[in-house]
Amino acid sequence: MRLQDVYMLNVKGLARGVFQRVTGSAVTDLYSPRRLFSLTGDDCFQVGKVAYDMGDYYHAIPWLEEAVSLFRGSYGEWKTEDEASLEDALDHLAFAYFQAGNVLCALNLSREFLLYSPDNKRVARNVLKYEKLLAESPNQAVAETVMQRPNVPHLQTRDTYEGLCQTLGSQPTHYRIPSLYCSYETSSSPYLLLQPVRKEVIHLEPYVVLYHDFVSDAEAQTIRGLAEPWLQRSVVASGEKQLPVEYRISKSAWLKDTVDPVLVTLDHRIAALTGLDVQPPYAEYLQVVNYGIGGHYEPHFDHATSPSSPLYRMNSGNRVATFMIYLSSVEAGGATAFIYGNFSVPVVKNAALFWWNLHRSGEGDGDTLHAACPVLWPTSGYTSMDRNSADPAARDLKTKVLAERSWRSPLAFQRSQKSKTRVREEKGEQASGGGPCQHCLFLANGRQGSGL
Repeated sequence: MRLQDVYMLNVKGLARGVFQRVTGSAVTDLYSPRRLFSLTGDDCFQVGKVAYDMGDYYHAIPWLEEAVSLFRGSYGEWKTEDEASLEDALDHLAFAYFQAGNVLCALNLSREFLLYSPDNKRVARNVLKYEKLLAESPNQAVAETVMQRPNVPHLQTRDTYEGLCQTLGSQPTHYRIPSLYCSYETSSSPYLLLQPVRKEVIHLEPYVVLYHDFVSDAEAQTIRGLAEPWLQRSVVASGEKQLPVEYRISKSAWLKDTVDPVLVTLDHRIAALTGLDVQPPYAEYLQVVNYGIGGHYEPHFDHATSPSSPLYRMNSGNRVATFMIYLSSVEAGGATAFIYGNFSVPVVKNAALFWWNLHRSGEGDGDTLHAACPVLWPTSGYTSMDRNSADPAARDLKTKVLAERSWRSPLAFQRSQKSKTRVREEKGEQASGGGPCQHCLFLANGRQGSGL
C-alpha cells in the first residue's frame, strides 16, 4: 500500500505484475519487470483484508474489488493454497462499501453473495437493512462516494516528496545546466593521483556530488556479507528510547573498521577524497542499511536541528557531511530525493553520494532535507537465499530474499564545532513539532558498534 500511494500505482496493474501510474483517467506504464508475477484472487484479498481490518477502506476497496474480479473468473476451480473465496471477498467488499457510504454497491454485492450462499442469515439481514436505508434516502443510490487517503502524516512536503520519487531519479533538465559537470577528482591527494575518482556534480545548492565506481563489486559484496548477520530493524530516537517507526522502514547494522581490512581501505579512500578525518571520535562507524522492497525513509535531516539532540547534551559537534555508498542496484524506485532542492538521485550501484550538512558557519543547511524513496522493484543481480536464511532479523523467507537486493551503506561524519570538543555518539532524533527523524543513523561511534 505504501508503494501504491507513493508511486500512484494502479491496483489492476499490480495484480498483473506491472507498475502503472494513474493520474485521473490516464494510465502510464511506470515500470515493467522482465518477468511478470501475477497475483491471485487470494493474494489480492489478503492485501485488501489488511486494510479492511484497519478500517482503511480507501485501500481495502480497490484490492477487494480486484479479488472479487479474479475469484469470479476462476469460480469453481479449487486451489489448495487459497485461504479465501469469492464469498469472503464479496462479504468484505460489501461492508467496506457500506462503511464508505456507498449503500447501493453494498446492496448489490450482498445480493450477489446470497446467490452463492443463500442460507447466510447475517448477509440476508444486511440486504434488508440496505434496502430500508435506500428506501428512506433515495439520493444515496446515486450519490458518489469520495474517499480520502487515510492516515497521511502531517508532512508538509509529502506532495513534493512523492512527486520526486515518481520521477525514479530521472533529471533530464540537469544536462542543460553548464555549471553541472563531470571530472576526474584527485583532491590533490597522492592516494588518488594514480587512481582518480569519477566525479559528477549533481546539484549546487545544496552541493551534492556523485562519485561513480567508488567501490568495486568485490568490496560491496564483502561489506554486505559482513553486515548480514547483524541486521536488525532500524530505529530512531524518541526521547531517551530507540523505537522503530513507520516513516523509517529498513534493517541496519553497524560495522567497525577493525572487522575487515576492506573497511580500512574504504576509510582511507573516503578520507583522501573528502579531506575529512573518518576515524572516531571525529566520525561514526559504518552503518549498512538494507531497505528491501517497499523500504523507505521519509524526509529528514542528517544533522541535528533541535537543542535537545544528544549531540548537544553531550557537548559534541554536529554532523558536517554525509557520504553514502550504494552497495547494489535496484530495477525501480529507491531514489534519494532532496525535497527543497527539488531533485532526486537514482540508485547507482557502487557509486557514492556526498553532501555537506552544515554551512561554514556551523548552521545546518535546510536545503539538505532528503528522503529515501520506497524500493519499487529490487535488482535480480544479487540473490542469495542461503546467505539470507541465516539473517536472524528477517521474519520470513520471502522478506529475506527480496530485502537483500537493495542496499545502501551510508557514512556520516561528525566533527566538533569547537576546536577541542570530541565528537560522541548520536542516534536519530525526532524533528521539532513531532515530525520525522532529523537525521539517519549512518555511522555509529564505539558504543554504538560495540556489539560487533
